[in-house]
Amino acid sequence: MNQRTFFEFCVERNPDRVAVIDRNKQLTYVELNEKVNRVASALQKLGLRKQERVMVLLKNRIETVVLYWAVQKLGAIFTPVNFRLSLENIKYCIHDVEPKIVIFEESSEHLITKETFIERPIFIGISNKSELSDVGYNELVNYGSISYREESITDQDISILYYTSGTTGVPKGVPRSHNNEYSATTAHVIQFGTQPFDKTLGAAPLYHVIGLRSLQAMTALNGVFVVLADFDSFESLQMIDQEKISCLFLTPTMYHDLVFHPTAKEVDFPHLHTIVYSGSPMSKELIKKCDEVLRPKWFINLYGSTEIYTFAYCRDVREKPGSAGKPGFHQNIRLIPVASDKEAPVKGVVSQGEVGEIVVNMESPEAFKGYWNRPDLTRDHIFDGWYFTGDLGVVDQDGDLTIVGRADDMIISGGENIYPELIEKVLMEHPQVNEVAIIGELDERMGQIVVAYIVSKDQTLTFHELDRYCKYNHEIPSYKRPRKYEFVETIPRSSGGKILRNTLRKGHLINDK
Repeated sequence: MNQRTFFEFCVERNPDRVAVIDRNKQLTYVELNEKVNRVASALQKLGLRKQERVMVLLKNRIETVVLYWAVQKLGAIFTPVNFRLSLENIKYCIHDVEPKIVIFEESSEHLITKETFIERPIFIGISNKSELSDVGYNELVNYGSISYREESITDQDISILYYTSGTTGVPKGVPRSHNNEYSATTAHVIQFGTQPFDKTLGAAPLYHVIGLRSLQAMTALNGVFVVLADFDSFESLQMIDQEKISCLFLTPTMYHDLVFHPTAKEVDFPHLHTIVYSGSPMSKELIKKCDEVLRPKWFINLYGSTEIYTFAYCRDVREKPGSAGKPGFHQNIRLIPVASDKEAPVKGVVSQGEVGEIVVNMESPEAFKGYWNRPDLTRDHIFDGWYFTGDLGVVDQDGDLTIVGRADDMIISGGENIYPELIEKVLMEHPQVNEVAIIGELDERMGQIVVAYIVSKDQTLTFHELDRYCKYNHEIPSYKRPRKYEFVETIPRSSGGKILRNTLRKGHLINDK
């Protein structure tokens, strides 16, 4: 099913229910559809055609929701870009995608100039005051009619072009078809037990798969998408309470800021039945705190990617903290030897309890077909019908998967393989540690040594205290103990919450005690 048909079916099913709330503005499904049609009509009159790209540099707002569905109705490609990327990466995305239309707001206007583009696009500003705009958003709504010329859209046409945050090198373009997005939304609803007329907080950005999947899932269930332009823990707590939010899909960092906010204990959450996290691991301490404060019926960890939405999921991490669970509804995965040369991965499966690289079956309807304009990357990651994630994992006696790190983050010290996330997990359980990241540092004798970057909760924490803590922890053998500790103010992370280890390796944030 294509996204246009999907959306229109949802509108007809419950036209008068509220679809989206943005502060003091709200639209029912029928009102949203009318705005979507008007904007689609106006974009078509501006010359937008099927499979042309619409670059969107917007925060979460009601206009972003309207624009997403309008672009889907025309069969064009919605291309949301994280405008918090560096100017160099923004320019890369612009040249890579060659947009027909660029839509921006006041906070992102400084990133673009008419000279940046090889072929000048049409500029649409959310504010009518912008001098860069060829047309303002309000003019689109007023200019468009309630009908437009429908293009023939197939399930395999590209629906959206995501750009990953680029933890190494430039951002990667990930084109996903209408069928990919529909299948991922279906899996989301089934796996997470979301219910008709649920309400979610749209706090994760809509340029990220977490944000957009939340919107799509609420639409599928005629639920309510409550927009939050900038994540703020205090405002989020208020909105969860006031809007009777019933399900959340956020990053661990967002949950941390929510449940440790001083006012969290003053808020009751009687309507919240499900919380889902993705993007990075969650510590035992944070799992316990989320359970105490939010008291969800279901507490779910999703392990997946932009390229293939679901790899695996754990329905309740309280029972097995850190577990990624079992393969998703549409999915089949294997663990192969880390040193594999990509020959017949289905035959080279590691034993239970042994660390291996996670490969994912490309027959899943959630799986993309390859990277945008990057056949080299596609060859590196897709082989013989399997997607090579670069993640390392281990399967326990119950058949549940645990992620232990990245193959390219693996530290080899004295001939021993050391996985950063295992050490991070232990250090996060120290009562004075707020955040931690582990990297390998070159060493003439050992090849590499383990270095821990620590964000402490107070100024009394020392190297000796942490070394003693690791020394007497049975989960960390002596050869895995950090040999250096760097105390920093923050751990650099991507918009999805993943640790940017390359930034740490460059030493940008060192602040020794």
